[in-house]
Formats: sequence, C-alpha cells, structure tokens
Amino acid sequence: MPKAKELAGMSSSESADSLVPAVPSLSPDTRGDPAGTGAACCGAGCNAGSVSPQIGKMRYVRVSCFKGKVLVDIREFYTDKEGSMKPGRKGIALSAEQWNQLKEIIPEIDAALKRF
Repeated sequence: MPKAKELAGMSSSESADSLVPAVPSLSPDTRGDPAGTGAACCGAGCNAGSVSPQIGKMRYVRVSCFKGKVLVDIREFYTDKEGSMKPGRKGIALSAEQWNQLKEIIPEIDAALKRF
C-alpha cells in the first residue's frame, strides 16, 4: 500500500486501488519444472488445487507441489521493489496428512476459542 506522501503526489486520474499489487500466482508451484508444465511436480492432479483464498491482510492459502509432494501453504506475502507479490518467510506448509489431521481437530480448536 502506498504511503501518505505517495498518495499526496498522485494525480486525480490515479487511485490507490491502481497501486495495489496483483494477487499472488494461484497456480501450483512448479519450481522443479523449468518449463512450468507441472509435470515434474505432482502430475496432472496438482493442477486441480489452484485456489488461493486470502485469509487476512497479505496472507493467503494455496495448494502447491514441492519436491513431488502436495502441500497446503499458509503464508504471508510481501511486495518487492518492482511491486510484485512474493511469498515471505512467515508461514507454514502442511503435507496432505498434516492438513487432514488439522481438519479433524478443528472442533477442539473451536471449543478452545469459545472459552476465551
């Protein structure tokens, strides 16, 4: 988001919305595949998980592949100098097994939240 000084220097035709960076790539991570086909990752099934809902300011959940494993990545993003969004260090990547374990204990977590 632009700072107050930056907003003051904007013309009337520009808006703060035009300076908001694009949502991070929602496609599966293909770091192991230089062609970006997803083939070196997890195969065709990996393409099914290309959703990335925003769960807070600059925080997103995305499904990706890394070293042949499907991961649920909950991560904070930042904007680099060029204005594109990059994944930050703050976050966690859960395996499919860990994700399923977390889903099973959601009622317990909800009950604990109600006590506060």
